[in-house]
Amino acid sequence: MPGRNHALIQWQRMVDVPIVTPNLHTTLKSVFGYDSFRPLQQEIIEKSLAGEDVFALLPTGGGKSLCFQLPALVREGLTIVVSPLIALMKDQVDALVAAGVAATFLNSTLTEKQARARLSGLYNGEYNLLYVAPERLMVDSFLEKLREWKIALVAIDEAHCISEWGHDFRPEYRQIAMLREHLPGVPFMALTATATERVREDIVTQLRLKSANVFVASFNRPNLTYRVVPKDGAYSQVIEFVRERKKESGIIYCLSRKATEGLAERLVADGFRARAYHAGLTDTERAENQESFLRDETKVICATIAFGMGINKPNVRYVIHHDLPKNIEGYYQETGRAGRDGLPGDCMLLFSAADVAKLTGFIDDMSDEQQRRIAREQLQQMIHYGESGGCRRSELLMYFGERYPNANCGGCDNCLSPRETFDGTVSAQKFLSTVWRARDAGWRKDASFGLMHHVEVLTGANTERIRKWGHDKLSTYGIGKEHARPQWGAIGRELLRLGLLRVAAGEFQTIEITEDGLQFLKERRPLLLTRPMKSAAKPEKRTGDISCDETLFEVLRTLRREIADGLGVPAYIVFGDNTLRHMARTYPQNEREMSRIPGVGTKKLDDFGAQFTDAIVKYLRENPRQVFSDSLESVAPPPHRAANTNGLNETAHMSWRMYVAGKDIASIAKERSLTESTITGHLALAIEAGLAVDTSRIVTAKQIALIRPLVAAHGTATLKPIFDELGGKLDYGRIKIACALIQRGQ
Repeated sequence: MPGRNHALIQWQRMVDVPIVTPNLHTTLKSVFGYDSFRPLQQEIIEKSLAGEDVFALLPTGGGKSLCFQLPALVREGLTIVVSPLIALMKDQVDALVAAGVAATFLNSTLTEKQARARLSGLYNGEYNLLYVAPERLMVDSFLEKLREWKIALVAIDEAHCISEWGHDFRPEYRQIAMLREHLPGVPFMALTATATERVREDIVTQLRLKSANVFVASFNRPNLTYRVVPKDGAYSQVIEFVRERKKESGIIYCLSRKATEGLAERLVADGFRARAYHAGLTDTERAENQESFLRDETKVICATIAFGMGINKPNVRYVIHHDLPKNIEGYYQETGRAGRDGLPGDCMLLFSAADVAKLTGFIDDMSDEQQRRIAREQLQQMIHYGESGGCRRSELLMYFGERYPNANCGGCDNCLSPRETFDGTVSAQKFLSTVWRARDAGWRKDASFGLMHHVEVLTGANTERIRKWGHDKLSTYGIGKEHARPQWGAIGRELLRLGLLRVAAGEFQTIEITEDGLQFLKERRPLLLTRPMKSAAKPEKRTGDISCDETLFEVLRTLRREIADGLGVPAYIVFGDNTLRHMARTYPQNEREMSRIPGVGTKKLDDFGAQFTDAIVKYLRENPRQVFSDSLESVAPPPHRAANTNGLNETAHMSWRMYVAGKDIASIAKERSLTESTITGHLALAIEAGLAVDTSRIVTAKQIALIRPLVAAHGTATLKPIFDELGGKLDYGRIKIACALIQRGQ
């Protein structure tokens, strides 16, 4: 960051702040329902309360909003929050009002009467926080009003929008710095979840932050699992992924408006509650689709990147990238919309060379050379991420200048199912030799040859361009028939990642051999290359998992939905999934016990506490209380139930008990409000744990014999190859049970 006076506080190394504000923890608990701060929140708040400028980079779900919301409650004056999206304003204000905070917003959605009432309240000092868009903020008449409202802080959310180096530059944000002249002495706070070091520097400069205290938290989202899957029948891949998560909310990002609409229509036809969202819809259509998603009426939003920035929906459980993102910053922010509540989230990217070619074509059509150059660099970084055999988490963090300390993150495809390597010495020699010889043959200064041109030389393609440059006469022409073009393309890109090739300055398409590449050819040293990616196994235990009584959780979710519908707000405004899972884990049955649940503040306890404790008491009259193996409390199992000593989680153990008691899978699924596939999965886990299961009611010996050789051929990391080879004769449930029996040697 520019200037030595910036107090850069990294998440790994906390710096003592000498400011003492005794009521911070009291307010945190009474209003927001939490006992402790997340990393860096308290330090940021205390510096702001001391009247100093602050820049805060906290990951999505890291609690940025609290950094300006809590100070607004413990000091006099009004906090102005500059927010880029109307939907975000309403969303955050609804949540604050539900927690008992005096907050409001001013934007174009209000009637004249509503706007006048809110302005009157602002003049009377009735509000702690005001959300406003940058366009309205900088109108002369509005600036005059600000002087009369006793402004205590200006907080700029999504501050990366002010930088032309950021992935979502908005010119109107550049005007915000003029507030310094209108509000001298008022501290500023800039907040973002996504910014490289260059963007951070630009934000501080553009906003004229004075002696800014710069706080940079870790970019790591430990509760997210990252997967990159070769795109092969994209719709089948999407629907298989979504079907496993039918009760959960998810976002599917597409490159074009047409793709979002087509995908949403197909999902609806297959029985899913899906809608499209893109900039081509009317304002009314966009608002309706977004509101439906926020209220959990729509489970899947198929969207372009126009959707999601600042959407405060904490229970998005997955994000799918149907098409390749243009850059890593956008990809990181979009995946960050999953798991904002700290519970597990899944991120799947479908990767294909066709998408690379499509994006390259878009870039070539750009009129500005500087924009083309930046876009090409960003796309190359995205391709590198997609094809890398290394830890995805480590790759993402490295892009933002952070080093991941572990060799295996346990939460990405490459760490869960490490990619195979092979002796690529000869293949690398052939590719590098082709690049070297093509350069010598192309003696003209304007000659430039991209990666795929060299692939065509290696595979003996008869193209006009190859004949034009005489590359069909090269000694390496046609010597690469052992690999198909996609394989050679992957090999070439890996040589780029390894530094044996590089992209020549000026043109994205042109590649050339490096000094290291020449040295490799001279020394003829061995080289291991990575095989193409496959589907990864699922982590056994994911960061953010909260084991709980799943049946009670569904009961509480239904109650929450009914209350939210009655209030006309999204369900998570009442309580988040994280809070409900804690309830379904500890079974609070009175006000005192309920007040200990994370996310239950004083007002929410008064408003909703009794309804939820009543529901839990009623549930326990008819159902046994569960005990969880990972529980922090040392509670013995009830005397009427044997402890689960098989290493099986409690929800799977319950399904197994109901099955051995004589109930069929459909009955258990209906009784527990789970899918039949989930119950079948529980029984498969029981078999793997060594429990007795009468599988004759599910799968026959003949069917097991049919599956056995397919397990030997494909393994069980993913069941799709087995399902495909069986031609749909057996469903995934029966295949899952058969695989469990085969693995147990039964």
